[in-house]
Amino acid sequence: MSNNEKKRIPDAPVPAAAPGNLLSSVAPPSQLPNFVTTSPAPVPVAVVPQLPPQLVATLAPAPPASVPIGPSPVPIPPTSVPIAPAPVPAVPAMQPDSPERFCPAIPPSKGEPMLSIRSPEDSQTTQSPDSLPDSMSDVDKIGDIMPGSGLFTWVKGAVSSGGILQRVAEKAKNSVDSMITTLDPQMKEYLNSGGDVNMVVASDKDVKISPVREAFQIVFGKATVTGYDAQSDVTAAQPVGYAAAYAAAKQRIAHIRSAHTEVHNNIPIVAVESFLHEAVADRWYAIDLLVLSQPSLGIELQLQSQGCPVPAAAVAAARANTPEDYAHVQTGFSVTVPSVMADSLQVPHTQWHEASTGVSRRELLLLAARSLAGSYKKLLAVSAAEI
Repeated sequence: MSNNEKKRIPDAPVPAAAPGNLLSSVAPPSQLPNFVTTSPAPVPVAVVPQLPPQLVATLAPAPPASVPIGPSPVPIPPTSVPIAPAPVPAVPAMQPDSPERFCPAIPPSKGEPMLSIRSPEDSQTTQSPDSLPDSMSDVDKIGDIMPGSGLFTWVKGAVSSGGILQRVAEKAKNSVDSMITTLDPQMKEYLNSGGDVNMVVASDKDVKISPVREAFQIVFGKATVTGYDAQSDVTAAQPVGYAAAYAAAKQRIAHIRSAHTEVHNNIPIVAVESFLHEAVADRWYAIDLLVLSQPSLGIELQLQSQGCPVPAAAVAAARANTPEDYAHVQTGFSVTVPSVMADSLQVPHTQWHEASTGVSRRELLLLAARSLAGSYKKLLAVSAAEI
């Protein structure tokens, strides 16, 4: 018998199955196989620094060559090139006595009293906005506390000297006024009324009052202009010549001062009188004469509007319809040119200028009244300088 046969362990005897029990014939379970293997411990790998390709080619062993015939060459030992590590920037350590770093959430002056930026000599007289007089404006207070601030100095100068801020405010006001007057043109009279200029127009017709009011409000900014009915009985209904128009205008002004006691000599009165002027033979023009009178200052201004051509046939019709026994036949006609032109052009008598030339009488009067207002403003400035 071999050794393997001697060492063989006999199998365990199978118990006999009990009669009538099927489970008794099942062999006992054997040990289940274990498929879990223990993983070997990781082997540390040495970190080999990467060398440049030039050094790798230099340090690599040379390939085997054939044995040369003759004396063997002297071997040259390889040289090693030291590689210096990359420099690491040093981080400075925080000093215990270093000042606090800036934090945008908390200003440096938090909790500290406000210090004056004046010179040390004036540190005893530091002022605050509450200690300044109430009569000073906010810009003056800020500028006094912070005299070195260029912004507040600029704002103060711009406000006090009529700079950009005042121009912006005036432009904004003009834009609002323009919007209001566009929606309701009659509001223009109320928006620009007031001020130091109070004057009277010797007429109750809007075609004369409206351009004079607008012209003086443009020149003076604000002006109160009213109109009173005033008739002239010293000249013809249609004056011919400058002298007749001037006499009619003076008559209207005298009538206003005599009939309205509240219109004293310090209130200027403007009279508008239309007349015919013959520049050359059969060349006629309708012109408006504007006369401003203020006896308290000894001011009297006379100005003419642009002439509107009148056909010679219309003048001949007005002359033919004037009776020979007309009381003021020496100063003009009893029939006015507007009535003749209205019948000829089939338009109202107040619109014959525009129907004939494309320019209304109001536009002609507005330009003349603006010139009159500008001359009057200069005379007021001269009178104020003399006083």
